[in-house]
Amino acid sequence: MTTHQNLEVLSSPAAIASQLAKVRQHIAEAAMAAGRAPGSVRLLAVSKTFGADAVIEAVQSGQTAFGENYIQEAVEKIQALRQWLAEPAQSGQAALEWHCIGPIQSNKTRLVAEHFDWVQSVDRLKIAQRLSEQRPADLPPLQICLQVNIDGGANKSGVSPEDVLALAQVVSSLPRLVLRGLMAIPEPAPDHASARAVHARTAALMAQINAAGGLSQPLDTLSMGMSADLAPAIAAGSTMVRVGTAIFGGRG
Repeated sequence: MTTHQNLEVLSSPAAIASQLAKVRQHIAEAAMAAGRAPGSVRLLAVSKTFGADAVIEAVQSGQTAFGENYIQEAVEKIQALRQWLAEPAQSGQAALEWHCIGPIQSNKTRLVAEHFDWVQSVDRLKIAQRLSEQRPADLPPLQICLQVNIDGGANKSGVSPEDVLALAQVVSSLPRLVLRGLMAIPEPAPDHASARAVHARTAALMAQINAAGGLSQPLDTLSMGMSADLAPAIAAGSTMVRVGTAIFGGRG
């Protein structure tokens, strides 16, 4: 399969397999250090700007969940991987799970609703309503996380912590969507303790939302932590870490 000409890809397939193994080991060690089972933390491989060939190498190393920021690029990749999975040689390959983790403009909601399995970057009701209305009836409900601007970063997307409960209660009632939890991307912290503290605020916020009630089901997903702050996020309770650079390499 030919890699999209505008996308980056590691030159060595073995590098992706090796890096995935290292990241999984890091997750396992961080979970055990926090007194948690390694299986309680899912790995989302962030494949934005990398081509379908890079994703295939990760799939062949057992990775099935991928995160994408750029919607048009992601749709092309999802379609390419769908064709690859349909080949007879891939008949035993598990289905892939695609997560939208980037900002969503109103004119892109239909593409997201039609192609993704999860959306982690919902931060306003209008986007949630459009996703609900545009989710095809023949697909499973779209799994949703609300993006929270947990530390008030001026240039960060996300609903404020003060407004997230009201948004959660409304989104939880929308058809064709299942509200699963919260996603946060705090500013880089100077040390492990500081990073853990800000992630702990997101975990506490999810607990408060569950305690308040008014949801169709309790929230169970905390999407927190990336390559640089994976361990403190897991220590604070993350159930899903989003890792790109440590798997696929640097982006040009």
